[in-house]
Amino acid sequence: MDSSLWMDDYEVFDQATEQFYRREIDAKAYKGISGGFGSYAQRGAEANMLRLRLPGGRIDQKKLKFLADSIKKYQVNKVHVTTCQTVQFHNLSGEDVCVLVREAVQNGVITRGGGGDFPRNTMVSPLSGVEKGEYFDVLPYALVVSDFLLGYIHGPKMPRKLKVGFSNSPANLTHATYRDLGFVAREDGCFDVYSAGGLGLNAKIGVRVAEQVKPDQILYYVEAMHEMFLTYGNYQNRAKARSRYMQDSLGGPEAYRDAFEEKLKAVYESGKNLDLVLSEKERMLFGEKAPDGEIPKSKRVIAQKQDGLCAVWYHPVGGCPKPEFFERIYETVREMDQVELRIAPDESIYIINCTGKEAERVLACTGDGAETEFSSSVACIGSAICQQGLRDSQAMLRKLVEMEGREGFADGVLPKIHISGCPSSCGTHQTGVVGLRGAGKKVNGEMQVAFQLTYGGCDRQNQEKMGDLLGVLSEDQVLAFFTELGHEIVESGMTFEAWCEKNPSRFEEMAYPYTK
Repeated sequence: MDSSLWMDDYEVFDQATEQFYRREIDAKAYKGISGGFGSYAQRGAEANMLRLRLPGGRIDQKKLKFLADSIKKYQVNKVHVTTCQTVQFHNLSGEDVCVLVREAVQNGVITRGGGGDFPRNTMVSPLSGVEKGEYFDVLPYALVVSDFLLGYIHGPKMPRKLKVGFSNSPANLTHATYRDLGFVAREDGCFDVYSAGGLGLNAKIGVRVAEQVKPDQILYYVEAMHEMFLTYGNYQNRAKARSRYMQDSLGGPEAYRDAFEEKLKAVYESGKNLDLVLSEKERMLFGEKAPDGEIPKSKRVIAQKQDGLCAVWYHPVGGCPKPEFFERIYETVREMDQVELRIAPDESIYIINCTGKEAERVLACTGDGAETEFSSSVACIGSAICQQGLRDSQAMLRKLVEMEGREGFADGVLPKIHISGCPSSCGTHQTGVVGLRGAGKKVNGEMQVAFQLTYGGCDRQNQEKMGDLLGVLSEDQVLAFFTELGHEIVESGMTFEAWCEKNPSRFEEMAYPYTK
Protein backbone atom coordinates (compact mmCIF):
# COMPACT_ATOMS: atom_id res chain seq x y z
CA MET A 1 0.00 0.00 0.00
CA ASP A 2 1.23 3.50 -0.88
CA SER A 3 2.25 4.91 2.49
CA SER A 4 1.78 8.51 1.27
CA LEU A 5 -1.98 7.91 1.32
CA TRP A 6 -1.89 8.27 5.11
CA MET A 7 -0.36 11.75 5.28
CA ASP A 8 -3.61 13.71 5.46
CA ASP A 9 -4.84 11.59 8.39
CA TYR A 10 -2.24 13.04 10.72
CA GLU A 11 -3.82 16.49 10.89
CA VAL A 12 -6.30 15.04 13.40
CA PHE A 13 -3.39 13.73 15.46
CA ASP A 14 -1.65 17.12 15.38
CA GLN A 15 -4.73 18.91 16.64
CA ALA A 16 -5.40 16.42 19.44
CA THR A 17 -1.76 16.49 20.57
CA GLU A 18 -1.74 20.28 20.71
CA GLN A 19 -4.97 20.25 22.73
CA PHE A 20 -3.62 17.65 25.12
CA TYR A 21 -0.43 19.53 25.92
CA ARG A 22 -2.42 22.75 26.34
CA ARG A 23 -4.51 20.75 28.87
CA GLU A 24 -7.68 21.29 26.86
CA ILE A 25 -8.43 17.54 26.77
CA ASP A 26 -7.55 14.91 29.35
CA ALA A 27 -5.45 11.76 28.91
CA LYS A 28 -8.48 9.53 28.35
CA ALA A 29 -9.90 11.71 25.60
CA TYR A 30 -6.48 12.05 24.01
CA LYS A 31 -5.91 8.30 24.07
CA GLY A 32 -9.19 7.80 22.22
CA ILE A 33 -7.75 9.81 19.33
CA SER A 34 -3.98 9.32 19.50
CA GLY A 35 -4.11 5.53 19.80
CA GLY A 36 -5.32 5.27 16.23
CA PHE A 37 -2.10 6.96 15.16
CA GLY A 38 0.12 4.63 17.17
CA SER A 39 0.83 7.03 20.00
CA TYR A 40 -0.20 7.38 23.64
CA ALA A 41 0.62 9.85 26.37
CA GLN A 42 2.85 8.25 28.97
CA ARG A 43 2.17 8.19 32.70
CA GLY A 44 2.52 11.71 34.04
CA ALA A 45 1.17 13.29 30.83
CA GLU A 46 4.49 14.95 30.01
CA ALA A 47 5.65 12.82 27.06
CA ASN A 48 4.46 10.53 24.28
CA MET A 49 5.20 7.00 23.15
CA LEU A 50 5.19 6.20 19.43
CA ARG A 51 4.61 2.63 18.23
CA LEU A 52 6.03 1.83 14.80
CA ARG A 53 4.22 -0.91 12.87
CA LEU A 54 6.66 -3.42 11.40
CA PRO A 55 4.73 -6.25 9.71
CA GLY A 56 6.22 -9.57 10.71
CA GLY A 57 8.75 -7.72 12.88
CA ARG A 58 10.78 -7.17 9.73
CA ILE A 59 13.31 -4.32 9.67
CA ASP A 60 15.10 -4.06 6.35
CA GLN A 61 18.13 -1.80 6.00
CA LYS A 62 16.12 1.23 4.87
CA LYS A 63 13.87 1.04 7.91
CA LEU A 64 16.84 0.32 10.17
CA LYS A 65 18.53 3.51 8.97
CA PHE A 66 15.32 5.43 9.63
CA LEU A 67 15.18 4.08 13.19
CA ALA A 68 18.84 4.89 13.84
CA ASP A 69 18.59 8.39 12.34
CA SER A 70 15.37 9.18 14.22
CA ILE A 71 16.78 8.08 17.56
CA LYS A 72 19.76 10.36 17.02
CA LYS A 73 17.76 13.30 15.65
CA TYR A 74 15.15 13.30 18.41
CA GLN A 75 17.51 12.13 21.17
CA VAL A 76 15.29 9.16 21.98
CA ASN A 77 16.47 7.78 25.31
CA LYS A 78 14.11 4.81 25.68
CA VAL A 79 13.31 2.13 23.09
CA HIS A 80 11.24 -1.01 23.59
CA VAL A 81 10.71 -3.93 21.20
CA THR A 82 7.33 -5.46 21.94
CA THR A 83 5.71 -8.88 22.03
CA CYS A 84 3.69 -7.81 18.98
CA GLN A 85 6.91 -7.30 16.97
CA THR A 86 6.83 -3.50 16.92
CA VAL A 87 9.33 -0.85 18.05
CA GLN A 88 8.28 1.80 20.55
CA PHE A 89 10.03 5.15 21.03
CA HIS A 90 9.44 6.65 24.46
CA ASN A 91 9.74 10.06 26.12
CA LEU A 92 8.95 12.05 22.97
CA SER A 93 7.74 15.64 23.17
CA GLY A 94 4.40 16.56 21.63
CA GLU A 95 6.12 18.61 18.94
CA ASP A 96 8.56 15.85 18.03
CA VAL A 97 6.01 13.05 17.84
CA CYS A 98 3.87 15.03 15.37
CA VAL A 99 6.84 15.42 13.04
CA LEU A 100 8.14 11.89 13.55
CA VAL A 101 4.90 10.17 12.52
CA ARG A 102 5.14 11.83 9.11
CA GLU A 103 8.81 11.01 8.69
CA ALA A 104 7.95 7.41 9.51
CA VAL A 105 5.37 7.30 6.72
CA GLN A 106 7.90 8.75 4.27
CA ASN A 107 10.20 5.85 5.14
CA GLY A 108 7.56 3.15 4.71
CA VAL A 109 6.72 2.80 8.40
CA ILE A 110 3.00 3.18 9.12
CA THR A 111 1.84 4.16 12.59
CA ARG A 112 -1.89 4.29 11.78
CA GLY A 113 -3.72 1.60 13.74
CA GLY A 114 -0.74 1.08 16.03
CA GLY A 115 -3.20 1.47 18.91
CA GLY A 116 -6.92 1.96 19.33
CA ASP A 117 -9.77 -0.07 17.86
CA PHE A 118 -8.01 -1.02 14.65
CA PRO A 119 -6.19 -3.94 13.04
CA ARG A 120 -2.80 -4.10 14.72
CA ASN A 121 0.65 -5.16 13.52
CA THR A 122 0.48 -8.48 11.66
CA MET A 123 2.69 -11.03 13.41
CA VAL A 124 4.90 -13.66 11.76
CA SER A 125 7.29 -16.33 12.99
CA PRO A 126 10.54 -14.34 13.18
CA LEU A 127 12.69 -16.73 11.14
CA SER A 128 10.09 -17.37 8.46
CA GLY A 129 11.80 -17.98 5.16
CA VAL A 130 15.15 -18.95 6.65
CA GLU A 131 14.29 -21.43 9.43
CA LYS A 132 15.27 -25.05 9.11
CA GLY A 133 12.27 -27.34 9.47
CA GLU A 134 9.60 -24.72 8.79
CA TYR A 135 6.61 -25.96 6.81
CA PHE A 136 6.88 -23.05 4.38
CA ASP A 137 7.62 -19.32 4.31
CA VAL A 138 4.49 -17.56 5.55
CA LEU A 139 5.94 -14.03 5.47
CA PRO A 140 4.98 -13.13 1.85
CA TYR A 141 1.33 -13.93 2.62
CA ALA A 142 1.41 -12.04 5.91
CA LEU A 143 2.76 -8.91 4.23
CA VAL A 144 -0.17 -8.90 1.80
CA VAL A 145 -2.62 -9.45 4.66
CA SER A 146 -1.01 -6.58 6.56
CA ASP A 147 -1.68 -4.20 3.67
CA PHE A 148 -5.20 -5.58 3.27
CA LEU A 149 -5.97 -4.95 6.95
CA LEU A 150 -4.94 -1.32 6.62
CA GLY A 151 -7.94 -0.96 4.35
CA TYR A 152 -10.16 -1.26 7.45
CA ILE A 153 -8.56 1.72 9.21
CA HIS A 154 -11.06 4.24 7.83
CA GLY A 155 -14.09 2.23 8.95
CA PRO A 156 -16.55 0.90 9.71
CA LYS A 157 -15.55 1.22 13.36
CA MET A 158 -14.71 -2.07 15.05
CA PRO A 159 -15.60 -2.87 18.69
CA ARG A 160 -11.91 -3.24 19.69
CA LYS A 161 -8.50 -4.03 18.23
CA LEU A 162 -7.98 -6.97 15.87
CA LYS A 163 -4.74 -8.97 16.04
CA VAL A 164 -3.70 -11.33 13.25
CA GLY A 165 -0.80 -13.78 13.39
CA PHE A 166 0.94 -16.31 11.13
CA SER A 167 3.01 -19.28 12.30
CA ASN A 168 5.38 -21.33 10.15
CA SER A 169 5.69 -24.36 12.45
CA PRO A 170 4.19 -26.00 15.56
CA ALA A 171 6.47 -23.81 17.73
CA ASN A 172 3.62 -21.27 17.42
CA LEU A 173 5.82 -18.37 18.54
CA THR A 174 3.26 -15.83 17.35
CA HIS A 175 0.43 -17.52 19.30
CA ALA A 176 -1.43 -17.90 16.02
CA THR A 177 -3.78 -20.47 17.55
CA TYR A 178 -5.01 -17.89 20.04
CA ARG A 179 -5.07 -14.57 18.22
CA ASP A 180 -8.21 -12.83 16.99
CA LEU A 181 -7.32 -14.50 13.70
CA GLY A 182 -4.48 -16.91 13.14
CA PHE A 183 -3.10 -18.67 10.08
CA VAL A 184 -1.20 -21.81 11.06
CA ALA A 185 1.05 -23.39 8.43
CA ARG A 186 0.62 -27.07 7.62
CA GLU A 187 3.09 -29.55 6.21
CA ASP A 188 1.03 -29.80 3.01
CA GLY A 189 1.54 -26.11 2.19
CA CYS A 190 -1.90 -24.99 3.38
CA PHE A 191 -3.16 -23.18 6.47
CA ASP A 192 -5.44 -24.10 9.34
CA VAL A 193 -7.35 -21.02 10.49
CA TYR A 194 -8.09 -20.11 14.11
CA SER A 195 -10.33 -17.32 15.34
CA ALA A 196 -11.55 -15.55 18.50
CA GLY A 197 -8.63 -16.33 20.78
CA GLY A 198 -6.51 -14.05 22.92
CA LEU A 199 -4.71 -13.35 26.18
CA GLY A 200 -5.82 -11.01 28.96
CA LEU A 201 -8.99 -11.32 31.00
CA ASN A 202 -11.15 -14.22 29.83
CA ALA A 203 -8.17 -15.68 27.94
CA LYS A 204 -9.13 -18.28 25.36
CA ILE A 205 -7.55 -20.59 22.82
CA GLY A 206 -8.97 -19.81 19.39
CA VAL A 207 -11.62 -21.82 17.57
CA ARG A 208 -10.32 -23.74 14.57
CA VAL A 209 -12.74 -22.47 11.94
CA ALA A 210 -11.14 -24.03 8.87
CA GLU A 211 -8.57 -26.63 7.84
CA GLN A 212 -6.36 -27.05 4.79
CA VAL A 213 -7.03 -23.58 3.40
CA LYS A 214 -4.98 -22.81 0.31
CA PRO A 215 -2.79 -19.72 0.74
CA ASP A 216 -4.43 -17.91 -2.17
CA GLN A 217 -7.77 -18.00 -0.29
CA ILE A 218 -6.78 -16.43 3.01
CA LEU A 219 -8.08 -12.92 2.29
CA TYR A 220 -11.61 -14.35 2.22
CA TYR A 221 -11.05 -15.48 5.81
CA VAL A 222 -9.72 -12.08 6.82
CA GLU A 223 -12.83 -10.45 5.37
CA ALA A 224 -15.09 -12.99 7.10
CA MET A 225 -13.37 -12.27 10.44
CA HIS A 226 -13.88 -8.56 9.96
CA GLU A 227 -17.57 -9.12 9.20
CA MET A 228 -17.88 -11.39 12.26
CA PHE A 229 -16.43 -8.70 14.49
CA LEU A 230 -18.64 -5.94 13.07
CA THR A 231 -21.76 -8.08 13.45
CA TYR A 232 -21.24 -9.88 16.74
CA GLY A 233 -18.67 -7.78 18.60
CA ASN A 234 -19.79 -5.97 21.76
CA TYR A 235 -20.06 -2.22 21.15
CA GLN A 236 -21.71 -1.55 24.52
CA ASN A 237 -19.10 -2.93 26.93
CA ARG A 238 -15.43 -2.36 26.07
CA ALA A 239 -14.37 -4.78 28.80
CA LYS A 240 -16.07 -7.56 26.84
CA ALA A 241 -15.50 -6.29 23.32
CA ARG A 242 -12.48 -8.37 22.23
CA SER A 243 -13.27 -11.15 19.79
CA ARG A 244 -12.65 -13.93 22.33
CA TYR A 245 -15.86 -12.94 24.14
CA MET A 246 -17.77 -13.83 20.98
CA GLN A 247 -17.16 -17.52 21.67
CA ASP A 248 -19.40 -17.20 24.74
CA SER A 249 -21.91 -14.70 23.38
CA LEU A 250 -22.60 -16.91 20.36
CA GLY A 251 -23.08 -20.04 22.45
CA GLY A 252 -19.68 -21.74 22.47
CA PRO A 253 -16.95 -22.79 20.02
CA GLU A 254 -19.21 -24.86 17.75
CA ALA A 255 -21.77 -22.09 17.43
CA TYR A 256 -18.97 -19.61 16.76
CA ARG A 257 -17.59 -21.86 14.02
CA ASP A 258 -21.04 -22.10 12.42
CA ALA A 259 -21.41 -18.30 12.47
CA PHE A 260 -17.96 -17.87 10.94
CA GLU A 261 -18.78 -20.31 8.16
CA GLU A 262 -21.93 -18.33 7.38
CA LYS A 263 -19.93 -15.12 7.12
CA LEU A 264 -17.34 -16.84 4.96
CA LYS A 265 -20.05 -18.12 2.64
CA ALA A 266 -21.46 -14.61 2.34
CA VAL A 267 -18.03 -13.21 1.47
CA TYR A 268 -17.60 -15.76 -1.31
CA GLU A 269 -21.11 -15.07 -2.60
CA SER A 270 -20.57 -11.30 -2.58
CA GLY A 271 -18.64 -11.53 -5.83
CA LYS A 272 -15.51 -9.87 -4.41
CA ASN A 273 -12.33 -11.24 -5.92
CA LEU A 274 -10.01 -11.66 -2.95
CA ASP A 275 -7.75 -14.29 -4.45
CA LEU A 276 -4.21 -13.68 -3.19
CA VAL A 277 -1.80 -13.96 -6.10
CA LEU A 278 1.81 -13.23 -5.21
CA SER A 279 4.08 -11.66 -7.78
CA GLU A 280 7.55 -13.11 -8.22
CA LYS A 281 8.98 -10.17 -6.26
CA GLU A 282 6.51 -10.69 -3.42
CA ARG A 283 7.17 -14.43 -3.31
CA MET A 284 10.97 -14.28 -3.43
CA LEU A 285 11.98 -11.81 -0.72
CA PHE A 286 15.64 -12.82 -0.99
CA GLY A 287 17.96 -13.82 -3.79
CA GLU A 288 20.94 -16.14 -3.81
CA LYS A 289 23.84 -15.35 -1.52
CA ALA A 290 27.19 -17.10 -1.45
CA PRO A 291 28.71 -18.22 1.88
CA ASP A 292 32.17 -16.96 2.77
CA GLY A 293 33.42 -19.16 5.58
CA GLU A 294 32.52 -21.37 8.49
CA ILE A 295 29.51 -20.42 10.59
CA PRO A 296 30.66 -19.36 14.08
CA LYS A 297 30.14 -21.84 16.90
CA SER A 298 28.05 -19.83 19.34
CA LYS A 299 24.79 -20.46 21.13
CA ARG A 300 23.63 -17.15 19.64
CA VAL A 301 24.11 -18.31 16.05
CA ILE A 302 21.42 -20.32 14.26
CA ALA A 303 22.15 -22.01 10.95
CA GLN A 304 19.60 -21.14 8.28
CA LYS A 305 18.13 -23.50 5.73
CA GLN A 306 20.15 -21.62 3.10
CA ASP A 307 23.56 -23.33 2.95
CA GLY A 308 26.32 -21.35 4.62
CA LEU A 309 24.05 -18.62 6.00
CA CYS A 310 22.97 -18.01 9.57
CA ALA A 311 21.04 -15.75 11.93
CA VAL A 312 22.43 -14.12 15.06
CA TRP A 313 20.18 -13.97 18.13
CA TYR A 314 20.27 -10.90 20.35
CA HIS A 315 18.05 -10.31 23.38
CA PRO A 316 18.23 -6.87 25.00
CA VAL A 317 17.28 -7.31 28.65
CA GLY A 318 13.61 -6.43 29.12
CA GLY A 319 13.27 -5.91 25.38
CA CYS A 320 14.90 -2.50 25.82
CA PRO A 321 17.98 -2.14 23.62
CA LYS A 322 20.18 0.84 24.31
CA PRO A 323 19.14 3.55 21.83
CA GLU A 324 22.62 3.63 20.31
CA PHE A 325 22.25 -0.06 19.37
CA PHE A 326 20.32 0.86 16.24
CA GLU A 327 23.04 3.08 14.83
CA ARG A 328 25.68 0.54 15.81
CA ILE A 329 23.95 -2.38 14.13
CA TYR A 330 23.11 -0.31 11.04
CA GLU A 331 26.73 0.68 10.58
CA THR A 332 27.70 -2.97 10.98
CA VAL A 333 25.27 -4.45 8.44
CA ARG A 334 24.82 -1.62 5.92
CA GLU A 335 27.25 -3.18 3.43
CA MET A 336 26.01 -6.75 4.02
CA ASP A 337 23.90 -8.10 1.17
CA GLN A 338 20.29 -8.93 2.17
CA VAL A 339 21.01 -8.82 5.91
CA GLU A 340 18.02 -7.57 7.90
CA LEU A 341 16.56 -7.64 11.40
CA ARG A 342 13.53 -9.55 12.65
CA ILE A 343 11.85 -8.81 15.98
CA ALA A 344 10.58 -11.92 17.76
CA PRO A 345 7.45 -12.16 19.95
CA ASP A 346 9.69 -12.76 23.00
CA GLU A 347 11.37 -9.36 22.50
CA SER A 348 14.47 -10.88 20.93
CA ILE A 349 16.02 -9.61 17.70
CA TYR A 350 17.42 -11.85 14.97
CA ILE A 351 19.91 -10.54 12.42
CA ILE A 352 19.40 -12.88 9.46
CA ASN A 353 21.09 -13.83 6.18
CA CYS A 354 24.62 -13.51 7.57
CA THR A 355 27.60 -15.34 6.12
CA GLY A 356 30.11 -16.78 8.55
CA LYS A 357 32.36 -13.72 8.45
CA GLU A 358 29.41 -11.36 8.69
CA ALA A 359 28.07 -13.25 11.70
CA GLU A 360 31.39 -12.71 13.51
CA ARG A 361 30.98 -8.96 13.11
CA VAL A 362 27.34 -9.05 14.18
CA LEU A 363 28.21 -11.12 17.26
CA ALA A 364 30.77 -8.51 18.28
CA CYS A 365 28.20 -5.74 17.77
CA THR A 366 25.54 -7.43 19.91
CA GLY A 367 27.54 -8.55 22.91
CA ASP A 368 25.60 -6.52 25.48
CA GLY A 369 22.46 -8.68 25.49
CA ALA A 370 21.10 -11.37 27.78
CA GLU A 371 23.52 -14.17 28.55
CA THR A 372 21.19 -16.64 30.26
CA GLU A 373 17.72 -18.08 29.77
CA PHE A 374 16.53 -16.16 32.85
CA SER A 375 17.96 -12.82 31.75
CA SER A 376 16.19 -13.26 28.39
CA SER A 377 12.84 -13.15 30.18
CA VAL A 378 9.97 -11.13 28.72
CA ALA A 379 8.56 -7.96 30.28
CA CYS A 380 6.13 -5.30 29.08
CA ILE A 381 7.15 -1.64 29.39
CA GLY A 382 5.59 -1.40 32.86
CA SER A 383 3.77 1.14 35.00
CA ALA A 384 6.61 3.65 35.17
CA ILE A 385 5.66 4.56 31.58
CA CYS A 386 2.33 2.90 30.72
CA GLN A 387 -0.86 4.63 31.86
CA GLN A 388 -2.64 1.27 32.12
CA GLY A 389 0.14 -0.47 34.01
CA LEU A 390 -0.40 -1.52 37.60
CA ARG A 391 3.17 -2.57 38.43
CA ASP A 392 6.63 -1.86 37.05
CA SER A 393 7.46 -5.09 35.25
CA GLN A 394 10.78 -3.73 33.98
CA ALA A 395 11.96 -2.91 37.50
CA MET A 396 10.90 -6.35 38.72
CA LEU A 397 12.86 -8.03 35.94
CA ARG A 398 15.97 -5.94 36.63
CA LYS A 399 15.90 -6.94 40.28
CA LEU A 400 15.52 -10.61 39.36
CA VAL A 401 18.38 -10.51 36.85
CA GLU A 402 20.59 -8.76 39.42
CA MET A 403 19.70 -11.49 41.91
CA GLU A 404 20.66 -14.19 39.40
CA GLY A 405 24.07 -12.61 38.94
CA ARG A 406 24.55 -12.03 42.65
CA GLU A 407 23.77 -15.65 43.48
CA GLY A 408 25.99 -16.92 40.66
CA PHE A 409 23.33 -19.12 39.08
CA ALA A 410 24.49 -20.73 35.84
CA ASP A 411 22.51 -20.58 32.61
CA GLY A 412 19.58 -23.00 32.72
CA VAL A 413 19.13 -22.95 36.49
CA LEU A 414 16.26 -20.46 36.31
CA PRO A 415 13.80 -20.38 33.38
CA LYS A 416 12.68 -17.66 31.05
CA ILE A 417 9.72 -16.00 32.73
CA HIS A 418 7.07 -13.63 31.38
CA ILE A 419 6.09 -10.49 33.31
CA SER A 420 3.02 -8.32 32.67
CA GLY A 421 2.38 -5.18 34.66
CA CYS A 422 -1.41 -5.58 34.48
CA PRO A 423 -4.14 -8.00 33.31
CA SER A 424 -3.68 -6.96 29.65
CA SER A 425 -0.94 -9.60 29.34
CA CYS A 426 1.40 -7.51 27.17
CA GLY A 427 4.22 -9.57 28.70
CA THR A 428 2.34 -12.77 27.72
CA HIS A 429 2.57 -14.07 31.29
CA GLN A 430 -0.39 -16.39 30.81
CA THR A 431 1.35 -18.79 28.44
CA GLY A 432 4.84 -18.61 29.89
CA VAL A 433 6.08 -21.65 31.81
CA VAL A 434 6.36 -19.20 34.69
CA GLY A 435 4.47 -15.91 34.68
CA LEU A 436 4.16 -12.84 36.87
CA ARG A 437 1.33 -10.32 36.67
CA GLY A 438 1.11 -7.03 38.55
CA ALA A 439 -1.15 -7.11 41.61
CA GLY A 440 -1.39 -5.93 45.22
CA LYS A 441 -1.03 -7.83 48.49
CA LYS A 442 -1.68 -6.91 52.10
CA VAL A 443 1.26 -7.66 54.36
CA ASN A 444 0.84 -6.82 58.05
CA GLY A 445 -2.20 -4.76 57.16
CA GLU A 446 -0.46 -2.66 54.52
CA MET A 447 -0.94 -2.96 50.75
CA GLN A 448 2.33 -3.74 49.00
CA VAL A 449 3.56 -4.02 45.44
CA ALA A 450 2.93 -7.61 44.40
CA PHE A 451 2.63 -10.01 41.49
CA GLN A 452 0.41 -12.97 40.72
CA LEU A 453 2.44 -16.13 40.10
CA THR A 454 1.32 -18.51 37.36
CA TYR A 455 2.88 -21.81 36.35
CA GLY A 456 2.56 -24.36 33.59
CA GLY A 457 1.66 -22.25 30.57
CA CYS A 458 2.57 -23.44 27.09
CA ASP A 459 2.27 -21.85 23.64
CA ARG A 460 3.27 -24.81 21.45
CA GLN A 461 0.63 -25.85 18.91
CA ASN A 462 -1.66 -28.64 20.17
CA GLN A 463 -0.19 -28.21 23.68
CA GLU A 464 -1.54 -24.72 24.36
CA LYS A 465 -2.33 -24.02 27.99
CA MET A 466 -2.82 -20.99 30.18
CA GLY A 467 -0.69 -21.13 33.32
CA ASP A 468 -2.34 -22.02 36.62
CA LEU A 469 -2.60 -19.23 39.19
CA LEU A 470 -0.67 -20.23 42.30
CA GLY A 471 -1.21 -17.08 44.34
CA VAL A 472 0.07 -13.56 44.97
CA LEU A 473 3.58 -12.71 46.14
CA SER A 474 4.88 -9.35 47.31
CA GLU A 475 7.87 -8.00 45.42
CA ASP A 476 10.21 -9.10 48.21
CA GLN A 477 8.62 -12.56 48.19
CA VAL A 478 9.13 -12.86 44.43
CA LEU A 479 12.85 -12.27 44.90
CA ALA A 480 13.04 -14.65 47.86
CA PHE A 481 11.13 -17.37 46.02
CA PHE A 482 13.29 -17.33 42.91
CA THR A 483 16.42 -17.25 45.08
CA GLU A 484 15.30 -20.33 46.97
CA LEU A 485 14.21 -22.02 43.74
CA GLY A 486 17.59 -21.39 42.14
CA HIS A 487 19.54 -22.82 45.05
CA GLU A 488 17.43 -25.97 45.16
CA ILE A 489 17.96 -26.54 41.45
CA VAL A 490 21.71 -25.93 41.81
CA GLU A 491 21.84 -28.55 44.58
CA SER A 492 20.00 -31.01 42.33
CA GLY A 493 22.67 -30.67 39.66
CA MET A 494 19.97 -30.29 36.99
CA THR A 495 18.54 -27.56 34.81
CA PHE A 496 15.14 -26.09 35.61
CA GLU A 497 13.54 -28.10 32.81
CA ALA A 498 15.02 -31.41 33.97
CA TRP A 499 14.23 -30.60 37.61
CA CYS A 500 10.57 -29.93 36.78
CA GLU A 501 10.33 -33.16 34.81
CA LYS A 502 11.72 -35.17 37.71
CA ASN A 503 9.76 -33.26 40.38
CA PRO A 504 6.44 -32.37 38.73
CA SER A 505 4.76 -30.91 41.83
CA ARG A 506 7.77 -29.38 43.55
CA PHE A 507 7.43 -25.89 42.00
CA GLU A 508 3.92 -25.51 43.45
CA GLU A 509 5.06 -26.90 46.80
CA MET A 510 7.86 -24.36 47.03
CA ALA A 511 5.60 -21.48 45.99
CA TYR A 512 2.83 -22.25 48.46
CA PRO A 513 4.37 -20.70 51.61
CA TYR A 514 5.00 -17.45 49.76
CA THR A 515 1.38 -17.15 48.60
CA LYS A 516 -0.22 -17.23 52.05
